[in-house]
Amino acid sequence: MRWKQFVTHTKSMDESEARAYISKHNEQAYTLLDVRQPYEYEQEHIPGAILIPLAQLPEQFGTLQPELPTLVYCSVGNRSRVASQFLIGRGFKEVYSLKGGILAWSGGLATGAIDSGMRYLKGDESTEEIIILAYGMEDGLGSFYAAMAKEHKDEQTRGLLEKLSSAEDNHKQRLFEVYKKLNTSIHDQSDFESKVVSQAMEGGLTSEEFVNQYSYTLGTVRDVLITAMVIETQALDLYLRYAEKLREGEPKNILYNLAEEEKRHLKELGDILDKQR
Repeated sequence: MRWKQFVTHTKSMDESEARAYISKHNEQAYTLLDVRQPYEYEQEHIPGAILIPLAQLPEQFGTLQPELPTLVYCSVGNRSRVASQFLIGRGFKEVYSLKGGILAWSGGLATGAIDSGMRYLKGDESTEEIIILAYGMEDGLGSFYAAMAKEHKDEQTRGLLEKLSSAEDNHKQRLFEVYKKLNTSIHDQSDFESKVVSQAMEGGLTSEEFVNQYSYTLGTVRDVLITAMVIETQALDLYLRYAEKLREGEPKNILYNLAEEEKRHLKELGDILDKQR
């Protein structure tokens, strides 16, 4: 028997090709699919990935969008190839398997279960509610960076932390300006802040959870950069998963726009980190 006649040819991307593709494309333009088991996803996953374990794919592939390019990955590439063949056979037009799987992916990974950080989201939020939630997350991280800056005596490290805090303040201001257009009764930013999710941190963590998770010392500029990249990766992952849960509309677009900004922020941090070598 010629087994090859039963095997559908699948396209693939290596790590650098996949990373370049994700960097260049808007998050709404493709699907990133993780076909590993939930415990594997919880340990680490590419930010924004949708989890459908391979064994559940035959029942759940209908939740995906066959008209979008789909990048599939697993641990080393075996399950993703099978999943890609299955999707192609179900009419998906453009499917790629990640060569080497997540083991070939160098850095920039998120952690946590598929529902981690989702307790604030019901799925039917209004645009105003999404802005308030995002504002709270940005405010939490900005406050953290500012507090860390006060603790550091090293001028370079302190300057970097202050710059990171300022970036989050800029995000907050932009979110507030959008909110004012939607709710004309709000004019003062302090009034708006009274509506923010209490103690919410970027990445969906409360202040207490955040301190516990990222309690290691930020002793050098390199430590600060690496920690910031970890945090921003978690934020990117949460924004993308929030967006995936929402119906089409303005709230979904706002979250995707924030995710795009986090991608740019991560690149900037990575560029600075490269110069530290």
